[in-house]
Amino acid sequence: MRSLRPFERQFRRAGRAGNGPRMLAEETPVALSFNGVTHAVMMATPSDLEDFAVGFSLNEGIVGSLADIEAIEMVEVEDGIDLQIRVIDEVGERLAKRRRAMAGPVGCGLCGVESIEEAVKPRAAVASDFALASSDIAAAMAQLTRVQAMNAETGAVHAAGFWTPEDGLRVAREDVGRHNALDKLAGALARGGVDGAHGVVLLTSRVSVEMVQKTATIGSPIILAISAPTALAVRTAEKADITLVAVVRGEDHEIFTHPRRITNGEIADVA
Repeated sequence: MRSLRPFERQFRRAGRAGNGPRMLAEETPVALSFNGVTHAVMMATPSDLEDFAVGFSLNEGIVGSLADIEAIEMVEVEDGIDLQIRVIDEVGERLAKRRRAMAGPVGCGLCGVESIEEAVKPRAAVASDFALASSDIAAAMAQLTRVQAMNAETGAVHAAGFWTPEDGLRVAREDVGRHNALDKLAGALARGGVDGAHGVVLLTSRVSVEMVQKTATIGSPIILAISAPTALAVRTAEKADITLVAVVRGEDHEIFTHPRRITNGEIADVA
């Protein structure tokens, strides 16, 4: 299934009218089914879907590791895509018990979450002494911008990336949904055997609590984001020992939690 499609439209620019095609990002219902039973349906860009299946499974706590997934099959249906994920029997049995205990369907933002406490706590605490030079922040975000091919054509797609000082931008994934982009990144890292503890998660979106939770599951100790965080995201990053750097605009940025990991970052006080 194509991720981008051209659509004819009329436009007005610089006082002149015209018409012609514009590329738009596809938004497709993607079902995530485990051992034959649908767990969630997400609106997503139909690209890198095996990464999406793995990352979603890890970030939602459905599986503990890549080894818990036996197979992934992508099945195109009339109105979307069904990602059929086969997990080991132990995981399948746990999911079945969870479904029986739930009174109704779950929302796509917090799939399978059964309590308020579970919704707001970090999935894991990050243990890493990795540090980042403040001079690398702008360079890292600039690299992510340069590889956003779908967003360059559409202006409507989020990206998540993983950057290290040694290798630069290791992996990047795009999607119409910011959560999906981060799930795809998590899946790509897991499938590639990349240790999240030694690099930085880059985001082109605002930082919500779920983005912090997913980063904690990846194991990355630093988030760099273009937009601002929510208050709950900051509190969650503090508890998860994640350094949260947001509102990155070139060399300008704001550090909200655990500034010890950002080195050479001394700046003059502003009155």
